[in-house]
Amino acid sequence: MTRTTATLAILAVIAALSSWQDHKGGTIPSGCCSGIRGLNSAARTTPDRQQACSCLKSLAHGANPSYAKSIPSKCGINIPYSFNPNIDCTKVS
Repeated sequence: MTRTTATLAILAVIAALSSWQDHKGGTIPSGCCSGIRGLNSAARTTPDRQQACSCLKSLAHGANPSYAKSIPSKCGINIPYSFNPNIDCTKVS
C-alpha cells in the first residue's frame, strides 16, 4: 500500500465517520464506506493490514462501540479484524 493511497483512504474514512458520529449512527455516509473499502483493498500484505487495522482502531476510539462494530457490515465490507478500540493489530495477518 503506498503512503498516498493509505493517507487518502484514511482521510476519507475520518471525514465521513466524523459526520456519521455527529448523527449518532444510522446510515453510514457512502464516503466512509468507500474509504474503508479502499483502505481494505489497498492492504495486501500483513504489514499493510496491520497499518489499516491501526488506522481503523484509532477511529474506533471516538465512536460508540456498538456503532463502530457495525460499520463493516453496514457497508457490506468484510475486513479480517474487528473494528474496535481494543484490538491488537499486531496479531492481524
